[in-house]
Amino acid sequence: MGALIAAVDKNGSNVFNTAVTMLESLSHRGFDAFGIASPQKIVIKRTVQELQKESISSNTLIGHNFAKNLPRDKAQPVKCRDFTLVFEGRLFPAPAKSEVESIVEKFQSVEDKAMRIIRKLDGVYVFVIAKDNEIAVGRDSVGSHPLYFGENEDICAVASERKALWKIDIMKTNSFPPGTLAVVNEKGFRFKTAKTITQPPLQKLDMEAAVQKLKQVLLQSTRERVSDVKEIAVAYSGGIDSSIIAFLTKLCHVDTRLICVTLEGQKETAFAERAARALNLPLHHVTYSIDDIEEILPKVLWLIEEPNPVNASIAIPIFWVAEQSAKLGCHILMAGQGGDELFGGYHRYLGDYARQGLIGLQRRLYQDVVSSHESNFQRDNKVCAFHRVELRLPFADWDIIQLALSLPPNLKIASPNDLLRKRVLRQTARKLGIPKSIAEKPKKAIQYTTGVNRAMRKLAKKEGLTLRKYVEKTFLKTYKMLE
Repeated sequence: MGALIAAVDKNGSNVFNTAVTMLESLSHRGFDAFGIASPQKIVIKRTVQELQKESISSNTLIGHNFAKNLPRDKAQPVKCRDFTLVFEGRLFPAPAKSEVESIVEKFQSVEDKAMRIIRKLDGVYVFVIAKDNEIAVGRDSVGSHPLYFGENEDICAVASERKALWKIDIMKTNSFPPGTLAVVNEKGFRFKTAKTITQPPLQKLDMEAAVQKLKQVLLQSTRERVSDVKEIAVAYSGGIDSSIIAFLTKLCHVDTRLICVTLEGQKETAFAERAARALNLPLHHVTYSIDDIEEILPKVLWLIEEPNPVNASIAIPIFWVAEQSAKLGCHILMAGQGGDELFGGYHRYLGDYARQGLIGLQRRLYQDVVSSHESNFQRDNKVCAFHRVELRLPFADWDIIQLALSLPPNLKIASPNDLLRKRVLRQTARKLGIPKSIAEKPKKAIQYTTGVNRAMRKLAKKEGLTLRKYVEKTFLKTYKMLE
């Protein structure tokens, strides 16, 4: 695991210094090794400083920061016939060899084979291929792993985080579209769709049949994501999503540790503790203070790369969970992100139902699922990667997404007044054997259950600012200090 970068100079100039600069800006994602490759040559060193002493003269370079989370992980880039490759991510189920070695064996021709990889291989990944005077870039169909792209007058580039692009004066950046392959050369980016999330036909299923199908795909997704580890941490709130993940992880005979973080004095803490006891799983609960939020906010904003108050208030507790997971020696973290979009968890969906009926509700659910890579997955990956913790999301699975989107929306939300919502998921939890007290716990967002949102508002008020202005001020100050 680690970080990926690639750059193409539009004028044919050498981009070695550019590539090194990009890798250095992402060293927090991986510092066990640093590698850069042209289509013909690869250099891998232990430090950026050692890498800087080398030289590869090419207008087309790819690079990788390496973090060895599992024994099979291998430093990159690697050579593959007449091109070089970086593959950043995981395949499910886990291969016997490293992910990148497994991919190398599948390549015959570049563009055609890259399209097939996106279409056929299940996993969370991004990859870049360097060939003569151009690169090929791909991303899995769900987009759980972050990837950004952009260009200026001189350079086209991609990177695991925006800051690597900003560092080389590419200020306008975009999230690389999931399920897509791009060929990049001196003319810019040319995108080709390989496999993207589309709205499948709705199935005519009753609740019992839907629960049976959902139970099977949830178990399969979880089993695949724990098949290569003996112990795992679960970000735990006591709610339905994290409880299902925790229950299924335990069912797969993996040593499961629940991690709950809150500010001091939160009522939700007692429920999480009771829920953990009901699941017969150990709970590691850590409390924080408003001073801890004030201290960590600049770091979190630097990681999520946007002055968004909602995302910041979500990212802070995830940052703490990942931090605690690393301290416990668990570098694989499971979480329930994606469940609300798939099964109608947010309160705002009641408004869609009331205004536009079931058709409008289904349309909104689909839109939110398709955009989850930008609204949730990228943010959470970047926060966890800082602690060298690999985030795995069983709900962000192709088969679960296809099934969930094909379910009649009235199996998720019974009416415009349904305050509980996520009906089919709750019924599935009961079918699995999860206690009713957990399965029917009302949805409450992480920024509220942890107390982070309220604390951030207090910090903003202390400075006479709205929460948005306070976050924007902190964000600008943080990045200005790094210039």
